[in-house]
Amino acid sequence: MQVRVLGCSGAIAKDCRTTSFLVDTDLLVDAGTGVGDLTLEEMVRIDDVVLTHSHLDHIAALPLMLDAVGSRRKRPLRVHALRATIDALRAHVFNNVIWPDFESIPSVEAPFVSFHVIAVGQMLPLGSREPKLVEVLPAVHTVPACGFAVRRAEGGAHWVFSGDTERNASFWERVNALDVAMLVIETAFSSREQALAERSLHLSPAVLADELAHIGPGKQYPIYITHTKPTETDEIMSQIEALMDEQVAGLAQRDIRWLKADGILTW
Repeated sequence: MQVRVLGCSGAIAKDCRTTSFLVDTDLLVDAGTGVGDLTLEEMVRIDDVVLTHSHLDHIAALPLMLDAVGSRRKRPLRVHALRATIDALRAHVFNNVIWPDFESIPSVEAPFVSFHVIAVGQMLPLGSREPKLVEVLPAVHTVPACGFAVRRAEGGAHWVFSGDTERNASFWERVNALDVAMLVIETAFSSREQALAERSLHLSPAVLADELAHIGPGKQYPIYITHTKPTETDEIMSQIEALMDEQVAGLAQRDIRWLKADGILTW
């Protein structure tokens, strides 16, 4: 399995694109601004999109992608999300004010997009050309949100994505029961902004350390830091490295890396 990192930043700037991952060629996890780097042919090959939540940095490119390739598709693009996320998209994006209602264009019988409600704990068999199993994981955020664990349908280890989240014991309880190939976890703010991180339900380095301490004994896999604010990325990573040097529980002896756009994760 291959994950192409289209975007992994907490905001936009030159060379900074917001969250989106292309799994193999047919599954998009979140639809941030990184989707804009795909060619038209690559967009057409995407059959399913799974969304962690409704915030703009995770859905911004979805309406634009549909506009770009909807007429070239032979069937609707399937978008899978929590009910609250779908309700937000219908009310605030695909409402014929901000953007056309692509659930009824070009016709109700043959629309450009179809929405499918998911729930935490659900297993989603997705992809006909490259079958995958996607598990919906819990997240704790300011709007209803989730994370995902993805593996090939026939078995194997999981790529795990936390989504936007703060402290989340339920997430670790489930992740520790999985065979994990790698974890992509957010750390949106530096320690200097820890109070803001807590109010906005994001992680900061010290809280990340507390969270990683929940990883089960003997479990070792690469951990990729995502969703850093462009103005704070260097500061965040320096603070994580300092905590690792101090052998802080949760970070001690972990393989922690900064996730970069245009990267390819394989296992």
